[in-house]
Amino acid sequence: MDSQRSLYAVLVFILLSPSLASAGDIVHQDDEAPQRPGCANNFVLVKVPTWIDDEEVIEYVGVGARFGQTLESKEKHANQSKLALADPPDCCTRPKNKLTGEVILVHRGNCSFTTKANVAEDAGASAILIINNRTELFKMVCEANQTDVDIRIPAVMLPQDAGANLEKSLKNNSLVSVQLYSPKRPEVDIAEVFLWLMAVGTILCASYWSAWSARESAIEQDKLLKDASDEFIHTEGSGSSGVVYINTASAVLFVVIASCFLVLLYEFMSHWFVEVLVVLFCIGGVEGLQTCLVALLSCFRWFEHAGQSFVKVPFFGAVSYLTLAVSPFCIAFAVVWAVFRSISFAWIGQDILGIALIITVLQIVRIPNLKVGTVLLSCAFLYDIFWVFVSKWWFHESVMIVVARGDKSGEDGIPMLLKFPRMYDPWGGYSVIGFGDILLPGLLIAFSLRYDWLAKRNLRAGYFLWAMTCLWFRSPHHICGFELDGWTRPTGFTLHCSVHTWHLSDTWKEKR
Repeated sequence: MDSQRSLYAVLVFILLSPSLASAGDIVHQDDEAPQRPGCANNFVLVKVPTWIDDEEVIEYVGVGARFGQTLESKEKHANQSKLALADPPDCCTRPKNKLTGEVILVHRGNCSFTTKANVAEDAGASAILIINNRTELFKMVCEANQTDVDIRIPAVMLPQDAGANLEKSLKNNSLVSVQLYSPKRPEVDIAEVFLWLMAVGTILCASYWSAWSARESAIEQDKLLKDASDEFIHTEGSGSSGVVYINTASAVLFVVIASCFLVLLYEFMSHWFVEVLVVLFCIGGVEGLQTCLVALLSCFRWFEHAGQSFVKVPFFGAVSYLTLAVSPFCIAFAVVWAVFRSISFAWIGQDILGIALIITVLQIVRIPNLKVGTVLLSCAFLYDIFWVFVSKWWFHESVMIVVARGDKSGEDGIPMLLKFPRMYDPWGGYSVIGFGDILLPGLLIAFSLRYDWLAKRNLRAGYFLWAMTCLWFRSPHHICGFELDGWTRPTGFTLHCSVHTWHLSDTWKEKR
């Protein structure tokens, strides 16, 4: 039990990460950016395929401006135009070179974006590409006092390295041409369906394992009550059961610790901090994968003896031979994922470790009754509301969204997420769901199945079926919510509804 409690302490810090679903966009809408007639475009990503001497070489990604003509959404409708270098480079005054429909490449310079676009349009350019003075992209907006915003050519910003490459090719007297278009993301991708199935399947598996363990424990306790002496019962009953029950104080403390950890992530998010999170995730993933594999293999008679034979290991105590056998594989699996987590199919390893971790936590951590469950989920509801929406008043941005995206970390988000690649999205990327979106409803649903089994209720008369039905029909809407309107629906919205379906029965106590 001591080792399991230590595992629980480690897992708590891992699982206090943001429970958020996001799509990994580069550009996000900014409500503070001024909008008015002629300056009301949505910020969109722009594909910029390039050709050098009639040979396609590379495709860059830029961001469209708030002003200017909107871009074509389909590649076949976009024109391939010759690229010309501005002279002067900042295009703050009329270019010396004559333009006849070329796309003009300009530097950031000191004048406004709209001034550059107006000058380029008057000079005969068909579009303007502005090179940012930093590697990241920047949202081009209109200044408050500007009136000359009736611009009829597209304006796109490129990152510094992309602009430098194009400028180098032009200075080498190469023939450079580009194409500008902005394909739309599908409202729903098949990735959301797979994420939905993974989330529901994980909760289903964890709930049945938890209920089976609770029933076996109850049967064993009944045997002790019948056969053992009172002294033996008292001695054994005082022992640990390997399960951590959350009390009301722990449920409230969860919000405090989670908030502190979230602010810590927000303030110190960097590459090295993500490396620390990866190490913690690997520790939890190894323990989770090991627990799941040992439990699964123990069901087969070939491994039954190894699972019931123990040996003393320093620091860890009594460990089964089966655990010793699977541990090297689990450690190697986590290490390989951590080293190669940047490759395209590393999400498979991350999902395996994550699902095993979630199932193990739902097996170890339990709510004892609906009073604690109501407090925990209500606190989680307030936690999500505050850090997704209210935090913008103090930090000028949503703290949870910034942390979930992995801003300032140089990596594609934090590791405590289930991921699935967006197959039909022209921009690629991943759809993700936070561990909290699975764990918190999972605690309630696992409790419902344990209660049904111990109360000897069948599936139709019990509460588990109704809880799973609510989750089954709510999950697609929750996962797709981000894709449809640019924002995620926090976990609390889903959980709050689930809690109220149980509210009239909050005096029930689970049979230990």
